[in-house]
Amino acid sequence: MQLPAPLLAALHALRAAGGRPHLAGGCVRDWLLGLEPKDFDVEVFGLDFGRMQRALAPFGPTDVVGRSFGVLKVRLGGAEYDFSLPRRESKTGAGHRGFAVEPEPALSEADAAARRDFTINAIAYDPFADRVIDPHGGERDLRGRVLRHTSAAFAEDPLRVLRAFQFAARFDLRLAPETTALCRSIKETYRELPLERVWGEWDKWCTKSAKPSAGLAVLQQTGWYHFFPEIASLDGLRQEPEWHPEGDVFVHTGLCLDALVGLPAWKDGDARARRILSLAVLAHDFGKATTTHQADRRGRVRWISPGHEAAGAPLTESFLTRIGAPHDLVEHVRPLVVHHLAHHQGQESLRDTTVRRLARKIAPASLEELITVMTADHLGRPPLVSEEALRRIHHLRDIAHRLALEHGAPKPLVLGRHLVALGVQPGPHFKPALDAAFESQLDGAFYDEAGGVEWMKNYLRAHPLALKSSFA
Repeated sequence: MQLPAPLLAALHALRAAGGRPHLAGGCVRDWLLGLEPKDFDVEVFGLDFGRMQRALAPFGPTDVVGRSFGVLKVRLGGAEYDFSLPRRESKTGAGHRGFAVEPEPALSEADAAARRDFTINAIAYDPFADRVIDPHGGERDLRGRVLRHTSAAFAEDPLRVLRAFQFAARFDLRLAPETTALCRSIKETYRELPLERVWGEWDKWCTKSAKPSAGLAVLQQTGWYHFFPEIASLDGLRQEPEWHPEGDVFVHTGLCLDALVGLPAWKDGDARARRILSLAVLAHDFGKATTTHQADRRGRVRWISPGHEAAGAPLTESFLTRIGAPHDLVEHVRPLVVHHLAHHQGQESLRDTTVRRLARKIAPASLEELITVMTADHLGRPPLVSEEALRRIHHLRDIAHRLALEHGAPKPLVLGRHLVALGVQPGPHFKPALDAAFESQLDGAFYDEAGGVEWMKNYLRAHPLALKSSFA
């Protein structure tokens, strides 16, 4: 494993002080997966807390974040690292915080690793012996893409089930049968989790997934999706096979999400962009749970879900609240759900005026985000590909690009200052005049500020009394 030079120097200092420092946890897992390790955590055997702190003191200030836990944070070369002592944990109360922690520098490598949640996170690495330390078979599980609990102590912390959910999605893993059974056995402990910790795991799923559907499969298999009824209601929800050959709405949603993470807007997006897109695609068919039924269409009885886009709005809000998502995400995700079928009206109906108004309706979301959701939705129906649907999506993107509306709604060109400049006295009559100007702008009556001012002059001549204008 290639280590940053400042970290390697600190490891040499710990070794010189009589310690045996090992890299532990996620950095080892990522290295073995061929990924670049980012967060280096160091577990130091053979030293007590004071000796560990003295050995690291020459490298800069040491932040004692948890003496009772045996943890030091040290900033080295512009990066922050955690140095900890091996420790035992024992359950003392409810929830993921109900633990007593006791550092034990002389703890064996196997016992130290046993407190970790999954075998893939219980692998350590000795940088001086270039040796992988794997007492619980984590390397084997990585090769087999299996997520398996390290010990029966897994059941003491309900947060670990949600960690399984996001780990499965991030690394495309399947849950071991015995771990699935253990997760099902502790379902009643979900209520012990603080909402902010629930959101923390969902946020990792939103922003770091390689195969989001693998995470949803964990929720389904463990029964934990019943804590998110908007998702559980999609499982087994029928769709018309001619239009959705892939299966039910739960299957379709997973395929849409897997397609999403391969699209440039998600791959190249920052964390906020990924949150918005992941949650919008996850929620886009929530409304089908309340609208799906059978009816005669084209001379056949078919499964249909009329109005499911609008019906999904309150369900999206309830879900985002349930997982503790930041409030501003609700206003951003909801319009993407409500308008994700806007392109189904037909290419001929997607005119400049329609697109301007659509951009206004979905604000603060953008047309580029909506187009990404539409694309993921379309790709979530393998093997069915509709060239006509793709043409509509591309047509919408072309218009949005030409009108420079991909990333935001149109802004009014005529403002209050223009009315003042035209001799109109400020008052309550400003709003209807400016609203009328904006509506005409959306209709394409003018395209720039100068054209807007000319339009307003004509408006003032037609409404002299209401506006008390010199244009009477």
